Amino acid sequence: MHARLRTFVTIADLHGFGPAARCLSLTQPALTKQIQALERDLGGSLFTRGRHGAALTDFGAALLPQARETVAALDAFTDRAHRLARGEQGRIAVGFGLSTITLAPRAVAEFRRSYPGVEVALEDLPSAVQADRIRTGRLHAGFVRLPVGDDLHQRALRRDHLAIASTAAVPPEVTDWLGRQRLVRLARIKGPGLTAQIDEFCAARNIRPGTLSETHDLQTVLALVAAGVGPALVPATAARIAPPGITFTGLPEPEAAWEVGIAWHPAPRSALVGNFVESALAVDR
Repeated sequence: MHARLRTFVTIADLHGFGPAARCLSLTQPALTKQIQALERDLGGSLFTRGRHGAALTDFGAALLPQARETVAALDAFTDRAHRLARGEQGRIAVGFGLSTITLAPRAVAEFRRSYPGVEVALEDLPSAVQADRIRTGRLHAGFVRLPVGDDLHQRALRRDHLAIASTAAVPPEVTDWLGRQRLVRLARIKGPGLTAQIDEFCAARNIRPGTLSETHDLQTVLALVAAGVGPALVPATAARIAPPGITFTGLPEPEAAWEVGIAWHPAPRSALVGNFVESALAVDR
């Protein structure tokens, strides 16, 4: 019916069977058969044919406006279906966490430039929570601290490491100095991966820094450091969002480093998720 209605509208627009056949890449007999079949379905003649082409009957003229609307609606439906199938339209839910606080927004911005028809819902969650939500389908993908388990697909995007954020000079004997400090800390509930990394580093170096203050937001940690309250152990990439006046001293020990990347469900992925993953992997890290 869609093809026949399009033929009907095209003949009406071009005022003839021959021009319409050429426009639709049909032979004239094939086009005539379509109109005859449509007229049988509708119960009346749509055109009269004369020396000057095809003219609409009263019946055809009455149906033409609705036929145009129907063809346009079906075209729009088909176009939307194709865009959804290609992953160019729809909605994707993505998680990010402390370790990807600078990477995730850049990756999402790049994806939206390439796929403006896709709505991206971005939620700040610990890596473990992201992994659980990916498994249950509540997230399509997540920027996480790796690894997150063998049951999920995952790709590393970059490495990060601990750094001392401080307004005071840090001496060359970093580890001994750090063990004597009281730190501004991110609460474990807000940054479980970061606090576990700090614990691992301190255990490996056999040091036990104290706690000066604890807060629930990395930017607040950095603000307290900038205010001279005390030093903090943070991801080195936090330097990108830090206020002025903070010096970052990287810790090169292997216990202070980790990988961050993107994870997604191993089930057959949609084109939308595939496009997002490919876009994220292409981001300049």
